[in-house]
Amino acid sequence: MIAENLKNLRKRIEQTCQKCGRRSEDVRLVAVSKTFPVEAIQEAIDAGHIDFGENYVQELQEKYKAFAERIIHWHFIGHLQSNKVKYIAEYINLIHSVDDLNLGKEISKRSEQCNRIQDVLVEIHTTDEATKFGVQPEQAITLIKELSQLSHLRVCGLMTMGPFSDNPNDSRPSFRCVADLKKQIETEGIVNVRMHYLSMGMTHDFEVAIEEGATLIRIGTAIFGRRTKNLNGKER
Repeated sequence: MIAENLKNLRKRIEQTCQKCGRRSEDVRLVAVSKTFPVEAIQEAIDAGHIDFGENYVQELQEKYKAFAERIIHWHFIGHLQSNKVKYIAEYINLIHSVDDLNLGKEISKRSEQCNRIQDVLVEIHTTDEATKFGVQPEQAITLIKELSQLSHLRVCGLMTMGPFSDNPNDSRPSFRCVADLKKQIETEGIVNVRMHYLSMGMTHDFEVAIEEGATLIRIGTAIFGRRTKNLNGKER
């Protein structure tokens, strides 16, 4: 079932890219495996997938250990607390959710201890929803300039989430805002900053995100099915 879902999803990505004049190979799919068991991840791996996104450090640690012998690109896509960075600093491929200089400093410090440079995205808050994290768009360039001074951290793009809505087009202003911000940052010519990635779009709005320039889309439900419980066993 998961293999078939991935196949259908890749087809939808290709169709959307054709419609808006983009190359499908420029859109990278991150399978959001949070709360799903290792067996589900194994099915996706067997279907040829290697990019997986997790929101919770403890859960990510357990899954990393389970697949330590496999080539997997782990993405941390949830809100990351500074005191949890040390647990993932050795192996995380991309952190999508940096929105604070102190967090950036901790990432750089822990990455230096691991003798690596950590790629990160800056999370942009583009809705009026207090439950979402991220730096305000007008403060993003200042933060990125500060992050660019850290020796073992590399800003590689931006991330955002659209509003809670059943209408995918309601996400378009958020995605367009971040795409425009990416262009603005590129004109700044900030040293050590490379705007390679725009991480935006989930199961309900990824096609709109692709139309607006997403290069990373974060998909869970369309691959693994509906989540019915969170880590505490409570209904979502």
